[in-house]
Formats: sequence, C-alpha cells, structure tokens
Amino acid sequence: ESKAARAQEKEISIQWYIPSVAKPSKDTETKVLLLYAYNINPVKVGDIAIFSTSVFSGHLWIPLAGIISVREKLSHLKEQVEILIQGSKNFATSVPTSFLEQSETWKISFTNKPKMGLWRLDEKTEEIAKRCLSEVKALLSVGRALSSPLTEIPFDVTLQTIKNLEDMFNLASGCIITEENLLDWIISLLH
Repeated sequence: ESKAARAQEKEISIQWYIPSVAKPSKDTETKVLLLYAYNINPVKVGDIAIFSTSVFSGHLWIPLAGIISVREKLSHLKEQVEILIQGSKNFATSVPTSFLEQSETWKISFTNKPKMGLWRLDEKTEEIAKRCLSEVKALLSVGRALSSPLTEIPFDVTLQTIKNLEDMFNLASGCIITEENLLDWIISLLH
C-alpha cells in the first residue's frame, strides 16, 4: 500500500511553492508559499469522497528573506548542538562517572535514554535556540499581531528536531515531521 494513501501516526507534510521568477516591484518583497497538510490521528485514504476530521491543510505566504534568515540560524544552531553533543561524549568518556554525578557545573547531560538524544543545552545555546525559534514563530504567525519572543523552548531539543526544523525551511525539498512535541508546536503556530 502506498505511503501516500496512509499515515500511520500524527504527522505534518511541508512543501514550498516559489511562484514566478519575475522580479516583484520595488515596493513588494518576494514571498513564497508554504503548503502544509497534517493529520492528528492515523489515516488511511480509501475513498477521497469521504471527509476525515483528522486531516487538515492550509497555506501561508512567507517572505523569502525571512525563510533564508531562519534557515541560516537553524543551521548555526544545529552546528552548536553537534559541538555540544560531541563535547559531552568526549567529556563523558574521559571523566569518571562519580565525578559527573557530583559536578554541579556540568551544563550538558544525557538523560537515562541517550538513544533518544535528550540533553540540556548550555545557557548560550539555549539563548540561541530561543531567538531562532522566536523567529520561526514570527514567520509562521504571519498576519496576526506581532508574536512575542519565546521565554522557554516549547519542545525537547534534540539534534533530530533541529534537523527537522532546518529541513522544514528547505525550499527545495520540504519535509515530513512526526516528532510529537515539535509537531504540536508547529500546528499551534499555523492556527
């Protein structure tokens, strides 16, 4: 059965449409169209004439300059996270466990489930993440009152969630996001 005919879990699909290559007038900024569709429950499409209350779609015009800026910042954030992860792995393998348990100054720590990649950010990277996610929030909240900056990060930051956000703003390919907290946050911004 085709993946296009079913969604096994909650997910959002993001695609971009860049209209004509003709230059807009000096008074207007270049915008691209964000196309999205998401489901909140598993879905199997059997008959397209049947309405599903679990599937939603929409679009949003977003300034190209904003997309480029956010993507660059997400790329920088991803690099910072990769450096922190690599540093924590090197530190964890070179320092006895008893020291890690006693250290109160240790800023990055893996949880009991390291395979999921959950860890705490250091203050500098957390501030970078808040600014970056505030910009994402502002872009996806177009047409509403100015959005306020984030005071806390609305989902668990993992390398995968940052990669997914970076992919989301890739105009060439778009993406599908399934991480629940990230997905819920994005959906809340689109409505």
